[in-house]
Amino acid sequence: MVRAEVDTGTAELVADPDRPDAYTLLLDAALQSHVDLADPTRLEFEYVRWLGDLLDLIAAPAAPIGVLHLGGGGLTLPRYVAATRPGSPQRVVERDGALVEMVRRELPLPRECRPRIRVGDAREVVQAMRPASVDVVIGDVFAGAAIPVELTSVEFLTAVARLLRPGGCYLQNVADGAGCAFTRSQVATQRAVFAETLLVSDAAVLRGRRFGNLVLAAADRPLPVAELTRRGAGAAFPARVMAGEQLDRFVAGARPVTDATTTASPRPPRSPFLSG
Repeated sequence: MVRAEVDTGTAELVADPDRPDAYTLLLDAALQSHVDLADPTRLEFEYVRWLGDLLDLIAAPAAPIGVLHLGGGGLTLPRYVAATRPGSPQRVVERDGALVEMVRRELPLPRECRPRIRVGDAREVVQAMRPASVDVVIGDVFAGAAIPVELTSVEFLTAVARLLRPGGCYLQNVADGAGCAFTRSQVATQRAVFAETLLVSDAAVLRGRRFGNLVLAAADRPLPVAELTRRGAGAAFPARVMAGEQLDRFVAGARPVTDATTTASPRPPRSPFLSG
């Protein structure tokens, strides 16, 4: 195990006992990322696999796409994009500079994966970037196990939409529990900015049986609902896809949030991965 103090807490790298080149990154004992240095296309965490599926389906296979990653972690998805879509220009925004240095040192990037990494605030970077400069924005930012409220509003999503080229997509990882009230408000917020939305998760999370991850996608063009549904149904851990009228029922009157009305995302319950 490798342990280091970083800007936002204590980071640990735990080797996978079954795969010599695979590691799990924890931050303050909470799961953060999983990286397989020998196979960057292996996505261990369910929600990362759903994001990978969306990245596979939103453009022609192997075609380069410009990606802005908000939240770096172990740089799992930048590695995946570099492996599956060679030549894709990528940028990463991560607020924890010491974590970035640890990941670069202990989990070196392959030669073909050279994203531009900027240490800074995600919203500030989004607001400062040139319009229509990327194809995909991925929001996967957590601070103390919660999404920063400034990244959950109509105002923020409007700034994200400004960055996207025609046909571009915004992908967001959220975590929620019983009732999924926060997720419903985030879907409503995306719908206030984008023409099309979908949601991916597993049945247990959607039914409120456990706290877990949900992935949202939004765009101003049709999303790959049918293809994603087929992938989810055939996965080792089946995923459920919601869109259209089914997503209307899930949202059930939730309202978009603005900078003035944002509330904190729910924190996960105590888990075996949390110490103390």
